[in-house]
Amino acid sequence: MLELLSDPQAWIAFLTLTALELVLGIDNVIFISILVDKLPAARREFARKLGLFLAMFMRIGLLLLLSWIVGLTAPLFTVMSNAISGRDLILIVGGLFLIWKSTGEIHQLLEGQEGHASSAVAPLFSAIILQIIIIDLVFSLDSIITAVGMVDRVEIMIAAVIASVALMMLFAAAIGRFVSAHPTIKMLALSFLFVIGVVLIADGFNHHVPKGYVYFAMAFSVGVEMLNIRMRKKSANPVDLHEPYKPDQK
Repeated sequence: MLELLSDPQAWIAFLTLTALELVLGIDNVIFISILVDKLPAARREFARKLGLFLAMFMRIGLLLLLSWIVGLTAPLFTVMSNAISGRDLILIVGGLFLIWKSTGEIHQLLEGQEGHASSAVAPLFSAIILQIIIIDLVFSLDSIITAVGMVDRVEIMIAAVIASVALMMLFAAAIGRFVSAHPTIKMLALSFLFVIGVVLIADGFNHHVPKGYVYFAMAFSVGVEMLNIRMRKKSANPVDLHEPYKPDQK
């Protein structure tokens, strides 16, 4: 352990992997924020932290099962000339789940108040946590396979996972409040979750789409939406600079 702390290459690998885990975890944070938004305000923060804790422990558990992870890449059967492995199956099922969930959320947002009224009962806390666990498994598998390809020391991987989840926890509440307060941002996030679902399914069928394209599109769209939010705020509080000053007359 001491040789790792004094090894510059280990620190470079740790910082690089932490940054990568953060990037790969952004969609997870957004998904958790959208899910916990359905809970009463008093329980949202606890559910958000619990979801991120589950993600951290799930990733550490998967890291300790590296031989199992490697075995998941072995082909199980073939579909349309594509060899499907255990990892591919998890990505396909996870992608279908993301598409189903994001489509349902978009439909409810479009229905407005009627959509909220049409929800028969408020979602149970346990049901929300179960959905978080399902999607945590998909995102954890993707990030762990990336980590295994980058670093060959389990200690560095575990340290990077813990550091990235700690940073996500630091900003998750602010991200959740921002997404909840801006319906257009929520719609944008749900749209990208749909896209990520499609990318996961394509990856499961061995048609790899570079994640950089998806993340660039997300960053560009969020940047444009920030400008729209600022423009709407200015439109709501117009100031006519050309109107002459009229002092109060008594």
